Amino acid sequence: MRLPFPDHVSLLAVCYFAGILCVIQLLQGTNPTFALLAAAYIVVAAMAFNAGGGFTRTQGAFVFFNSVLGLIVGLCMKAYLGERADSNLQNPMLTISVYFGGMCMMLVAVYFSRRLSAKHALLGKMVTDANMQTATVGCMVAGLLIFFANVFVPGGNGTVLSALNQLNRFFPLAIMLGVLNANRRSGGTRSVSFPVLLSFMFMFGNGVLTFSKEAMISPFVCWLIAASSQRYRISRFQIGAIGVVAFIIFYYLVPYSQYGRSYKGDEAFNIDASISLLSNLDYVREQYYAGSTDALEDRVQGYFNTPQGFFDRLEMVSIDDALITHTEQFGAYGITPVIQSFQNLVPHFIWPDKPPLMTGNTYAHEVGLLAEEDTSTGVSFSSTAVAYHLMGWRGICLLAPAIWLLLFTIFDTLCGDVRRAPWGLLVTVLFAHAAPEGDLNAMVYMCVYVGIAIIFAAVMGAYVMPVLGTFFIGPEGISIRRGAPIRSIPNRLLPPVSSQS
Repeated sequence: MRLPFPDHVSLLAVCYFAGILCVIQLLQGTNPTFALLAAAYIVVAAMAFNAGGGFTRTQGAFVFFNSVLGLIVGLCMKAYLGERADSNLQNPMLTISVYFGGMCMMLVAVYFSRRLSAKHALLGKMVTDANMQTATVGCMVAGLLIFFANVFVPGGNGTVLSALNQLNRFFPLAIMLGVLNANRRSGGTRSVSFPVLLSFMFMFGNGVLTFSKEAMISPFVCWLIAASSQRYRISRFQIGAIGVVAFIIFYYLVPYSQYGRSYKGDEAFNIDASISLLSNLDYVREQYYAGSTDALEDRVQGYFNTPQGFFDRLEMVSIDDALITHTEQFGAYGITPVIQSFQNLVPHFIWPDKPPLMTGNTYAHEVGLLAEEDTSTGVSFSSTAVAYHLMGWRGICLLAPAIWLLLFTIFDTLCGDVRRAPWGLLVTVLFAHAAPEGDLNAMVYMCVYVGIAIIFAAVMGAYVMPVLGTFFIGPEGISIRRGAPIRSIPNRLLPPVSSQS
């Protein structure tokens, strides 16, 4: 079996899927208009995915993660649980209308971005097969150096280490380069090497010690996307191992990360708390679900009637519904946060007293999700819901597509076809988290700082990391197949000798 990496999906198959889901929702008592709009949303999302080039382009990946992790997984889970799709929402008809309108405008943004983007990616294929292994080792070493620098060197806003952390994508890049190199050098039989494993372990370990789900899951996503881009042939044993790992993450480590954040405090790592919680994962899981049940009873959050573990984190419609309903009741917030997000692009060394922009915290206070004295907790809302909150339907029709168009055009111009170089794959991994959960402020930030980070990663990965890697594995690091030596042929005629010689 080869891992899929589609550049399009069959619209006929999507229509069948949306139709079947719509019928199930109607049988479960869902409002017919809601069910029809949900089905239309799925079809338009598939059209936008195809228009964006599927997973072979960054905008196609954005559409996939935004739609699937924003609404579609939640709708499927509601159907599986036998619950009405419009239940547990304060204003379901308005919310699904905003989602559908936002996806239609995302389709427009994708369409125009493909025409505005450069025909040839600016970054291109800067890393060749010959120096890919040294580049992998160099990225791994750079990631290790920055990791230990964060542990032992004091940092802070405006410092060199802070700026370097914003550009640091070396561990994910090492995994992706290593997977591409192992797959190509082995003829498709391997996808893992020692640098990949070491980078994988440090990323995962950092997630465990900091109680970060994103850091724990990211190395698996990096491997999966890189291997899928090469249509890696996966064995049954590997499929089983992936299933076991997924079960452990969803069943144990997600509750661990959620419950363990109360132990983190101001320390970067809390090793004692991590060891204590890891040794009692069943207890941690029970405590997490007890807290989730209390939150559900208070209707603070929750799209499902009962806590569903990790699936509660694979939908945005419930939290977006609260923001959309608040906007309908009290009016739009205004475009000020978008202006502030552009102002916030000024770096700290130029603007030392730059105030932090906590839009997620502000919106969470508006809908009553946080205590009044909590000014540090960030809550995620989708860019679609935030656009409606800022400007109503004008935000859906004008503001959001303008920022999406800017985002799509920048990264498609930089990366092009993601199968040709790892830079686009790195953006795909970032979109897996930012597309469903990033608000408009996050989109503006990505347009500049993540774009700079991708350019930095490409230049370093192509020109600096191979040089760094040669200090550890030599100038090549791979065995080059040489042709057979030319042997003398018996009775071969000698070349003619000139009279002068």
